[in-house]
Amino acid sequence: MPCALCGDIIPTEVARCPACGAWARRRDFRAVGVAVFMLLGFNAFIALGSGMSLVRLLDPLREATHDTYDPALTGRAIAPYTDVFVIGTVMAGITGLLYLGWLWRAYRQAPGPHRHRQAWVLFGWICPLVNLWVPPRVVYDVWVNSGRFRAAQRHLVGLVVTVWWIFALLGVGLSRLFSHSGVQTLADARYSVHLGVAAAACQALAAALCMAIVFQVTRLQIARDL
Repeated sequence: MPCALCGDIIPTEVARCPACGAWARRRDFRAVGVAVFMLLGFNAFIALGSGMSLVRLLDPLREATHDTYDPALTGRAIAPYTDVFVIGTVMAGITGLLYLGWLWRAYRQAPGPHRHRQAWVLFGWICPLVNLWVPPRVVYDVWVNSGRFRAAQRHLVGLVVTVWWIFALLGVGLSRLFSHSGVQTLADARYSVHLGVAAAACQALAAALCMAIVFQVTRLQIARDL
């Protein structure tokens, strides 16, 4: 395949042009990383916007009383946010598919050792119960094996991955609780809005931390191949 930068022929078995060092289009790992990074940023933006909009509903509910509270009006005000969380879930699924493609390639390019075989990059997300702890272990192994880290740096990487995974699980769980919460009473409405704000905050933080992970792993692997 000819190089897009200098026109020289890039052999199939190498990932970079031997003449200028540009990535082959079929193996441009950086492009995949940028795509995942941008989609994660869009997810974080949607979640953050939803959370900030829900916060604005707290003031009317805080000032309302049991006599002035209107459940029908409040229900109509909160209902669109359920749709926003559904759309966010669909976007997260699309982003997750591209993220798995990126993680598959990152695993293959990380020298190892790995605690799990490469198949667990995919199966670790879909197997019940196993998907509660295998994905962060795979991501941690890919990150630390992509560069050289001291013991303290490995602990920091583990902390970032753990916090990311906790926020991701909380975001999924809280959004499901929000979609099933009611607004029949004033207390229910306040509880529902607080759930929505917490879910949006967790999702935004999880997406932001995942952006940091994708950026660091992609940077390390590209730097190693230079």
